[in-house]
Parts: sequence; C-alpha cells; structure tokens
Amino acid sequence: MLTRPLRFAMVTTFYPPYSTGNDGYDVQRWARALTSRGHSVDVIHDTDAYRLLTGHVPEIPFDDDGIRVHRLRSPSKFMSTLGVQQMGRPTTHRERLDELLIGRYDVIHYHNISLIGGPGVWKIGTGIKLHTAHDFWLACASHTLWRNNEELCDKKKCLRCVYKQGRPPQLWRFTNKMKQMASHVDAFLMPTRAAVDLHQRFGFNEPMRIAPTLSAVAAPRLKSAMVAEAHTRPYFFYSGALNDIQGLEDVIPQFTDDLEADFLIAGIGTDEAKLRRLAEGFPSVTFLGPQSEENIRAHRKKALAIISPQKGYEVFPNFILDAFREGKPVLARNIGPNHDILTESGGGLLFDNVVELKTQLHLMVNDPGYVAELGRKAFSHFAKHWREDVAIDAYFEIIRDIAEQKGLHDLITKIDDAPSRFSAQVPS
Repeated sequence: MLTRPLRFAMVTTFYPPYSTGNDGYDVQRWARALTSRGHSVDVIHDTDAYRLLTGHVPEIPFDDDGIRVHRLRSPSKFMSTLGVQQMGRPTTHRERLDELLIGRYDVIHYHNISLIGGPGVWKIGTGIKLHTAHDFWLACASHTLWRNNEELCDKKKCLRCVYKQGRPPQLWRFTNKMKQMASHVDAFLMPTRAAVDLHQRFGFNEPMRIAPTLSAVAAPRLKSAMVAEAHTRPYFFYSGALNDIQGLEDVIPQFTDDLEADFLIAGIGTDEAKLRRLAEGFPSVTFLGPQSEENIRAHRKKALAIISPQKGYEVFPNFILDAFREGKPVLARNIGPNHDILTESGGGLLFDNVVELKTQLHLMVNDPGYVAELGRKAFSHFAKHWREDVAIDAYFEIIRDIAEQKGLHDLITKIDDAPSRFSAQVPS
C-alpha cells in the first residue's frame, strides 16, 4: 500500500450503474486501476440526466472496489438537466460541487461533463485539472460530428443540426464560454492523433495531449458454454448499435453464397427492422439480438475477424481495443482514427467502398494464415500501447509534467513513488 497516495476526483455525468454508454465504464476502469494501485479515488457524477433520459433508477451495487462514489441528485431531474444543458454551467448541484472539489484533491479528472456542469464545471475546484474527450462534445453540440443524423459534418451548421436531432439549442456555444472555461484545465487528453486533428478542424484549439486509452486488464471470466462454441463455419462478428451511422447496410449484401463465411450481428437499435429486412435474402447473416458481455466476448474470441463499418467519426474506436486484446484482426471503414491504428499496427484491413470491402472479406476467408498473422500483430500492438500499466504510466507522466511546470514538488515526489504493477499475457 502506498504511504502517500495521490487523491483523485473523477467528475462525470454517467457512472455505472447510471450509465448509458461506454464513457461511464471508461471512468470506472480508470477509478479501479488507480484504486488498485493504492491511490484515493472519488467519483462525482450526476444521476438526474440518466433518470431523465431512461426513466430508470438502477439498483446500486454495494461493492465498488474501494471507490467513493458521490451520486448527485436533485428534486427535479428535468430542471436540473435542462439548466446545465442551456447555461453551460452547474445549476442545482453547484453548492455540492464546490464542497466536494475545493481543497481536497491532487488531480481533478473531468470526463463527460455535458450534463453535470458543462464547461462551467472546469472552473470549480483546486488541483491539477485534466479532461478526457470520450466523444466530440468539446466541438459539437450533438457530440458526434454526424450532421442532421444523416452525414459526416464538414462545416458547422449547428442550429439546424440540433433542431433536426431534437435537441434544445445551446446558445452559450455561440459565445466564448468554452474557451474561457477551458483556461482552467491544464490538459485535454485525446486518445488518438485523429481526435486532436478533428477537434482543431472544428474550432477547439486548447492544449491537447495524446494519452492512451485504458483497457480492462482482465476480461470477464466466461461463466458457461456459449453459443459461439457451436458455430462451425468461419464467421465475422459485429457488436454494437444497429443504427444508420454504423453502416451495416454496406456489409450485409456482401455475404453472398460465394463467400464461405457467416456474419453474426449482436445488438439492437433504431434501424434493426430495416437491417433485418435487408438480410432476408442473405442466409449467412444472423442477428443475435442483445448479448451479455460474456457472450460478446465468446463470439469475438471465435470470430475470424471483427467488422466495423461505422460511417461516423470516433475519438477512439473501442471495438479495435476489444478485438486487439483478444488477438483478433479488424476490418474497418477507412475513417477517423481507424486508418492510423490499423496502418501502424498491421492488425487489420481497411476499406473505402463496398468493392474493397468484398475483396478484403474474401482475402480473409481464403487465407487463414494471413489472418492469424494479423491477429498476432493486433495483440502485439495492444500489449505495447494499451495494456493497463502502459496507459497508467503515460497518465502519470502527463501529471508529473504538469506538476513540474507548476512547481508542485510534493506532488512530484508522490508520483515517483507510484509504480505500475500489471502486465498482459499473450492469448493462446
């Protein structure tokens, strides 16, 4: 146990079980990784937004691995959430945030703050301040750079876009509030160079540093024999939302009789009925519906490769991390960070159009030795760049660098006494 642990606060809108997407679970991984190394971690998150968006109040688990979780809640979830969204600052929870964040932490690490305090929350609290981008909220009111729910954004037309997406417009975004509040943050952490470039392209030019994303060091133990064990033909696997931005309509028609492989699709979404109708003429395509994490991992481990045809940008493609951790190659659309990761790692193939997609599918089916080599390169890249101890070391290097710039010598001493402890094993 560390004799002088660092004190961390993780500030975020969503945190399990009040979580609607990957960002909440990413925060939980960071909190658990730091706690396991003996550091003191508090998570401060908002429950109003989750309750408003889902109408659900989840059962809170008793065990959170030593993490202290402060779950903010107000009498009016609607007014609390709308107030932050409209004003770009904490409203109902301002007093409690002041109480929690001032004078208590060495590092305040902000994550998805869109509905816990907007950019105004950056001003609150003392300590080194970091912000991790989990999506494009810093540059885009809809978080996605997917204009009008129809196409990639190439030029800002924000009022029309949020109107078409059914979101209330945020007038504070047309002021300099984001820039003013960003001055309180020491570094904005981006998981890829592509994320940095896209933020700059759309007007966010604050100090950004590339920092590895954090993977789960140990995947969940498989609890039972899975359906994947019984699937005898080679197959490609997709897991995620079934909606327009995912681009599955380009993949399904490629699974014709001359391709000796199947396509398994796990997930649900707004376009599921349309995609099922499209797949009626392609018996090699199977919809699995929603699956547990254990089942998803079982299918991933048995797959020939993981497919991601997503048409929109991501700050980091988590599907690549999940695939590489299992030593599985990826077949992905040539967009955003996919190009840099797959080109640098050699752990997969890219496509720009359906002709290239079909060619790559046939190549993978017909050359299993080549696929195995891609998989080895995939895991090697994971072990070098995304293993938990690698990510934590890079994280502390950033904190240490900022501490040196600020002359925080006591904090530097604490950091130097905080070693990493974990390593990855090559999958069999």
